[in-house]
Amino acid sequence: MGQILGLGVTHFPPLSGPDENLGRILKRAIEDPAVPERLRQPEGWPAAMREEYGADAGLTAARQHREALVAGFRNARRVLDEFAPDFVVIWGDDQYENFKEDVIPPFCVLAYDSLATKPWEYYRGPNVWNEPTDKIFAYQGQRNAGKFIASGMLEAGFDVSYAYRPLHHQLGHAFLNTLLFLDYDRKGFPYPVVPFQVNCYGRRVVAQQAGARGLSQFPSEDQLDPPSPAPWRCFDLGAACARVVEKSPWRVALIASSSWSHAFLTPKHYLLYPDVEADRALYDALQAGDYATWRQRPLSAIEDSGQQEILNWMCLMGAMNELGRRPTETSYVQSYIFNSNKCFAVFEP
Repeated sequence: MGQILGLGVTHFPPLSGPDENLGRILKRAIEDPAVPERLRQPEGWPAAMREEYGADAGLTAARQHREALVAGFRNARRVLDEFAPDFVVIWGDDQYENFKEDVIPPFCVLAYDSLATKPWEYYRGPNVWNEPTDKIFAYQGQRNAGKFIASGMLEAGFDVSYAYRPLHHQLGHAFLNTLLFLDYDRKGFPYPVVPFQVNCYGRRVVAQQAGARGLSQFPSEDQLDPPSPAPWRCFDLGAACARVVEKSPWRVALIASSSWSHAFLTPKHYLLYPDVEADRALYDALQAGDYATWRQRPLSAIEDSGQQEILNWMCLMGAMNELGRRPTETSYVQSYIFNSNKCFAVFEP
């Protein structure tokens, strides 16, 4: 019978760069001409946002934000190493990277033999490790495990796609950043990886290329794409995945990777800051093991709050509910000025 560890993390891209660049998304958003003049200066922001920004344009807050995120990743890596999985499954979103106009699968198991990429060829600016642009990161895949999971999901009535090789991109940043950050201290990552793509961005995956656009470029309703999978479907898919893995002979870490509400997906805040209240409500439910609140959250509310990426966590919540698990550790890293709130969670066997 399989053994399962649950982990929840983030893949916040600016963490790869220096502290000075952590607030680049806010800086770009403020410069957009469609943002009202009163919101271009801290005086027009919520009080907590002004306090976080401080007198140094958020540099002190950036250092504290990094410290909290790195501590969360180091703890997750410690737990992962103690568990010593045979492989890890990562629920992550594809942000117009591997999947584009030719196909947008709701879910896809990437059953690769190996994964290799050069992340600094794509990253804007220096990276915090001072690694060269041609540095290759190579990870083991686990095709047999991916086939096993995909087969089990299909047999359970979940019509997931699967792939044996990349289409347009070697490894999307939701998965790659998770691996880079779980190895923040660069001691290597020895565990085979099965990425499990979720189309979190749904209506904005092609229309917005699942990324940060300014308010003046924000897609109109008629430009949007079909929706992402329903939250309850992601929850139920996670539960089914846990049942499949439980029947295996393996020790498996199920990892959800995403930040929560994103400023650049929250037009009701002019794309300047995330929906802190909505994230806090989900975090309170997480701590209480109130998975019904998660499963019942409608897609319309998730989209209104810029929480699209939470669908990765929805899969994890379904898996942990299926296993009867409540989190053994959680931490919540709130931020108004660094685009998104982040959460870490551990669900030990």
